[in-house]
Amino acid sequence: MLEISGLSVDYGPIAALRDVSLRVGEGQLVGILGANGAGKTSLLRTISGLVRARSGSMRLYGQDIGTVKPDEIVRRGIVHVPEGRGIFPDLTVRENILVGAHSRRAGAEITADYKRMLEMFPSLARREKQDGSTLSGGEQQMLALARAMMGRPKLLLADEVSLGLAPVITKQVFGHLQALREQGMTILVVEQNAHLVLKMADYIYVLKQGRVALEGKAADMASHRELTEAYLGE
Repeated sequence: MLEISGLSVDYGPIAALRDVSLRVGEGQLVGILGANGAGKTSLLRTISGLVRARSGSMRLYGQDIGTVKPDEIVRRGIVHVPEGRGIFPDLTVRENILVGAHSRRAGAEITADYKRMLEMFPSLARREKQDGSTLSGGEQQMLALARAMMGRPKLLLADEVSLGLAPVITKQVFGHLQALREQGMTILVVEQNAHLVLKMADYIYVLKQGRVALEGKAADMASHRELTEAYLGE
């Protein structure tokens, strides 16, 4: 589905990504691991068109998306759940969710999808008329996921969805990702909780100082000595 080759990204004189190549197959859950500052968020921001690469290529279903604007990226099927959730605190839960359907026009389908989001996230249904700022951190993360799903993504980019959440809430959020994956959703996850990602993912890439330092099937990577020492604390 997604093929990235030789991607390099700079922020002024600072190199964020250096010659990164990766693939995401349709229906896969692929994990991106790495320490803070490794380039994980920069990678997702580049895929979603928020940052422009200095060199390299990105192809979605064989079509180049390297110069495509963010709104068109969404229309082509890539939706980004950003680090920090990025909800609108002064909008209600309902309004936040419906923002995710901004590029769609079929009203009946939007209404049906909105109902499905409330069924998927019952805690949001109970707070439908509340402002986003009144939700807990876990509820805000679920709100960000619901908003993203309203765009009917073919590829979901999830950036640090466990950030700042209690372990029990983290498991709930990852449970929703697992359910989406089982429904056929293709997901690219950036995450520092390596244990959770290794249990769920098909394939893993490890970034270090903007480069791909390790890659492999998740089942094999779980026993990789360098990975466990550097990222699992073992």
